[in-house]
Parts: sequence; structure tokens; C-alpha cells
Amino acid sequence: MRTPREPLFLARQSYRKRRIEDAARLLPLLGVILFLLPLMVGGEVGSMRLAYVFTAWFLLIFSAGILSFFLGQNLDQDASGEDTGRPESSGGIDKTSDDTRRL
Repeated sequence: MRTPREPLFLARQSYRKRRIEDAARLLPLLGVILFLLPLMVGGEVGSMRLAYVFTAWFLLIFSAGILSFFLGQNLDQDASGEDTGRPESSGGIDKTSDDTRRL
């Protein structure tokens, strides 16, 4: 029988940053859905549909601005050296310079 594992603890800031990143990734999909809704209804294009399209456009721009603000705050905190909850990796790039390799 398996022993119950302890729940995985994620730091609050890194968890929040990842959820904001997820929301930013889903924003274009939301935009496509919002812009396709008036086309699915059919019928004549009137002033209400035009107002809907521009309102949806404004809300997408406003949402993108808010998400970028919060993502920018998280980047500032990461630059200050706060723990992000992710392991450090070099990404496959050797950080040693050519001079130290020759020695």
C-alpha cells in the first residue's frame, strides 16, 4: 500500500505568477471567441453588434494591460533576487568564458 505523500507546497508568488502567465496565454483565445460570437448569431449587422465588437476589443486591451502590469511586477521581484520556486538552470549554455577554458 502506498504511503500518503505530503502536499506539494508552492511559494505564493511563483504560483500567482504562473496563473497570471496562464491567463495571458488564454487571452488571445478569449478574443477569438468574443469576436466570433456576433458572426455565429447571423442576421444583419447593426449598431449593437458594432458596439459589442468595440467593447470586446476595449476589454481585451484593458485585460492585456492589467496582465502585463502584474507580469512586470513579478519580473521586478525576480530581478531583486527573490525566490521564484523554480530551479536554476543554465539552459544548456556554458557560462564559462573562452579565456578560462584555455587555461
